[in-house]
Amino acid sequence: MDGQITKEQLQAVLNKDMDTMLEDVVGAMNRARPGSIIDDSEERVREAAGEFRRRLFEKALELRSQREAFSPSGERGADGGSLAQ
Repeated sequence: MDGQITKEQLQAVLNKDMDTMLEDVVGAMNRARPGSIIDDSEERVREAAGEFRRRLFEKALELRSQREAFSPSGERGADGGSLAQ
């Protein structure tokens, strides 16, 4: 289980990013003109979701990296091989 993260850990670091995405989506939808909702909001919503997706991956990667257990006997060399003999 070394290095594994939980949904709760990821959720805790994503709360602000989720709120930002939701605010962006709500803003895009509310600014859209009647009869042009899709045309006026689709791209902004897609961009907000893309930005959230990027942050989600970065934070998941960061969490995983922080939780990796690097024991001296389990270290890997530059070629990926074990350094332990």
